[in-house]
Amino acid sequence: MKLKFEHYGKGLAKGLGVTFQHLLRHRITTQYPEQRLSVSKRFRGYELVWDKERCTGCATCAKSCLQGNIEIVTSRGEDENKYVVEKFEVDTGRCIFCGLCVESCPYDALFLSREYECSTYRRGELVLSRDQMERTEEKQVSGYFRPEVETGLPEQTLLLDKAGRKTQQLWQ
Repeated sequence: MKLKFEHYGKGLAKGLGVTFQHLLRHRITTQYPEQRLSVSKRFRGYELVWDKERCTGCATCAKSCLQGNIEIVTSRGEDENKYVVEKFEVDTGRCIFCGLCVESCPYDALFLSREYECSTYRRGELVLSRDQMERTEEKQVSGYFRPEVETGLPEQTLLLDKAGRKTQQLWQ
């Protein structure tokens, strides 16, 4: 049996061609902790943001939660028609982020956040209390089910868009 060496090295040349093609391309990765991409406007973040001024303590959100993750304890306030929310806890470790609690709130007091970093070392840290969920200037709310909030949020940034901009800059 005679071996033919006609195409010897052709595969090696193709492989080197692919390697050099990627070697000369600009990198599109980000240095994660320092550079962060902006998520989608309707992103369902890992925590709820609670507006205590709008909340009446009706517990509609807790009733609509499929997993039973929301616990609300209210008491009668000074006014007859007002309730005071004493305890508001959400177990984000069991939450499936369906958004039904946000959709069911008749007073627009609940929002999903734009936060996506949720790793902890202890299970108990995933249970958020009312003080941790309270709406502040630092907490960005998601535009999920809230079109009036969505208009003021920044556009989503994608790695693909970054690569396109770098390629255009290279050719100009």
